[in-house]
Amino acid sequence: MEFPTTLEAVYARIDAFDPAHYARSRNFLNGGVSYLSPYLSRGFITVPQVVARLKDRGIGMEQAEKFIQELAWREFYTRTWFQRGDGIFTDIRHPQEGVLNKGIPEAVLSAETGIRSLDTFLATFPQRGYLHNHLRMYLAAITCNVGKYHWSEPAAWLYYHLLDGDLASNALSWQWCAGTFSNKLYYVNQENINKYTGSRQQGTFLDCTYEELPLLQVPEELRKSAKADLVFTPPVTKALEIQADLPTFVYTHYTLDPTFHEGEEGNRILVLEPSHFAKHPMSPRTIQFIYDLAENIPGMQIYYGEYASLHIKAIFRDHPINAHFEGIREAHPTLSPGLLGEFNSFFSYWNKLSKKLS
Repeated sequence: MEFPTTLEAVYARIDAFDPAHYARSRNFLNGGVSYLSPYLSRGFITVPQVVARLKDRGIGMEQAEKFIQELAWREFYTRTWFQRGDGIFTDIRHPQEGVLNKGIPEAVLSAETGIRSLDTFLATFPQRGYLHNHLRMYLAAITCNVGKYHWSEPAAWLYYHLLDGDLASNALSWQWCAGTFSNKLYYVNQENINKYTGSRQQGTFLDCTYEELPLLQVPEELRKSAKADLVFTPPVTKALEIQADLPTFVYTHYTLDPTFHEGEEGNRILVLEPSHFAKHPMSPRTIQFIYDLAENIPGMQIYYGEYASLHIKAIFRDHPINAHFEGIREAHPTLSPGLLGEFNSFFSYWNKLSKKLS
């Protein structure tokens, strides 16, 4: 799947999306997924914008409930990030059980886990920057719950390469699979993988019942640990040209909405902070994708430096990534404005949100 970077192409993708087909087939590798996640994670489009375009086509909650529920998962994870900050990068509810290994299985990096339908996609993942959500869950289950690796380093490796890398969705999905943000560990066996990937493989370390999975010893294929080399290449940027008599609109790689104060005169700056990328590096391919999206915003300048060093009172959209910014903070777009309180689980959140949406 290709990911175009013009707003017109993304709108066309939303308008061609079939929520009914998605509901029936989303778990299959060839299912009707939306391929909107890279744009949602960058804030290039927002969840309310997507739902509004569906409504413009006469598609409401009843027809699109499963898809809107998946969008709500994204909002739930972002909401958790707002509330917990960097706490999302540590085990949330309780420590991960049964951890025996650090790092990441070498077999994952070399695409040699022995699960062919996973290895096929792992082999091209760094170049493509995308994995179907079911493959991500399979990877987490195999790495954490069969290989007994802590979730944090494999999650950082996945995030590094993902075009749709969202720190909250990524870290909290890994924690959900590893059982540190859920009530149980997520397991998958070969039968399930064969069903949803269209494969017929047998004789792997996953070729057993679900009852047997928690009792497995770490298979030979996953025993060798490696350290992923997550090198961040700083961007080459030009000196900023600021017109002091105009307002300054600041964007981040999570808040790249071209409709933000669209048509208003002002300085427009994409801020990429070195302190952030030192902790959460991204691949050159992902950074280039972000630059390409930013080209949709007229007059955009790129600044690689700390926001505080700009010494400006900017206007920006609220997001956990810019919690430390000083200036005029505008509301984060959400399906749940006014929905207060902390929610310990997605379904406690969804129960309240779905009533508002209905």
